[in-house]
Amino acid sequence: MENFVFSSRAKLITGGTALFGLLLLIFSYFVDGGEAHHMRFWTNLLHNASFFTGIAIIACFAYAAFTTAYAGWFVQFKRVWESFGMFILPGIFLFGVLIVGLWMHSHHLYHWNDEAAVLADPILTHKSAFLNPVWYTGATIIILAVYYWLISTIRKISIDEDTNGTTDYSHHKRIKKWAAPMLAAIGFTSPFLIWQWIMSIDAHWYSTMFAWYASASLFVAMTALTIMLLIYLKSRGYYPGINQEHFHDLGKYLFAISIFWTYVWFSQFMLIWYANVGEETIYFKLRMDQYPVLFWGNLLLNFIAPFFILMRNDTKRKMGTLFFASAIVFFGHWFDFFNMIKPGAREAMIEMAAHHDADHGEEHATMDAHAGDDHAAAGHDDHAAAGHGDDHGHAADDHAMASHDGDHGDAADHGHADLPFKSGFTIPGLLEIGIFLGFLGGFLFFVLSVLSRAPLEPKKDPYFEESLHHHT
Repeated sequence: MENFVFSSRAKLITGGTALFGLLLLIFSYFVDGGEAHHMRFWTNLLHNASFFTGIAIIACFAYAAFTTAYAGWFVQFKRVWESFGMFILPGIFLFGVLIVGLWMHSHHLYHWNDEAAVLADPILTHKSAFLNPVWYTGATIIILAVYYWLISTIRKISIDEDTNGTTDYSHHKRIKKWAAPMLAAIGFTSPFLIWQWIMSIDAHWYSTMFAWYASASLFVAMTALTIMLLIYLKSRGYYPGINQEHFHDLGKYLFAISIFWTYVWFSQFMLIWYANVGEETIYFKLRMDQYPVLFWGNLLLNFIAPFFILMRNDTKRKMGTLFFASAIVFFGHWFDFFNMIKPGAREAMIEMAAHHDADHGEEHATMDAHAGDDHAAAGHDDHAAAGHGDDHGHAADDHAMASHDGDHGDAADHGHADLPFKSGFTIPGLLEIGIFLGFLGGFLFFVLSVLSRAPLEPKKDPYFEESLHHHT
């Protein structure tokens, strides 16, 4: 078979799953109510939008890197990565929803979007030149639009090569000319997206290794999804030329980048923990103390499982074992993004609640003070008025200070005492799993639709024969 046929059954399964996930996402908007600023909805949207859009971006990066490096082994299935990359277009729409919410103050994902909080916080003030709605909007839309323009241009040339390719390989030369700037563009600008989308949720915290960490996570997830999709397509009779050697190479990337992810995780953790600077260690301390399932489960799914499953050479050649390992780490790195986003967002909810209580206490104290002033001026003698007014003034000040101290105590308790279990934040709930499956269904629906519009195998690519005879 040369062209992929997107069957009605596959459309029903992927499209139905996507619709089910969308309904669950909408339902999550009403779960926590207005008091929680619908944080569960917005975090679920950001979580899945950044994860699946990130997979699309990393697929473009891998495509550009292998093309620029004259690699031939991946050419048979390069249309899969082209289709992954085209998902950047829906990604722009998803982040468009988040951007509209940012400007309308419909969500409180980012502490730096509160002008009053920025003015009162020297750290946020210092970062405000970069962490602001204008930068967030401009960087997201412009950078994603550039990525989409580059991958869509490369795909057009690649498809045109199937019908109008010549022996001088002019199409492939044009692809390489576009691949090199795409490689540089993603390499230099994707950290801006990662910093703003995810790292800035914990607005006081930063790490110079965070972009490497998140990119490695996305690369493993993209490789795992590629393996699972190729195994599915091969089981349907497509890609007859892809053999154990190709899966072995993909398995090696899955294993190697999983180890690299662990290396970056440990490097980031060890350096911050050893330096013992409070504003840096709080990120890990929060997750170790309050979210141990997320913290240790992350290592279990993304290091221990792939390490022991894929360490043997033969497991990377067995499609059943490889599919199983890929499914674990794919979910594991979605779980990793959950760990990056949810604890920080929950802390933002707690801080907002504490500030709301503090403002309410100050307002109550001000009203008491005004009541005392009015009472003092109501017709008492001078001595009584002075004494009584002072008493009320001091009482109001004491009340305000007590309220302020009490709120600080609550905030401190939130930072150190055990937080109560909260589904969707402490660990992924059934709602989060359903939304994840819905986004996965939508991603696959889009990718398979794009795959069906062009031949699966680029037979006029100059490296196609090399890919057919690939051997390690």
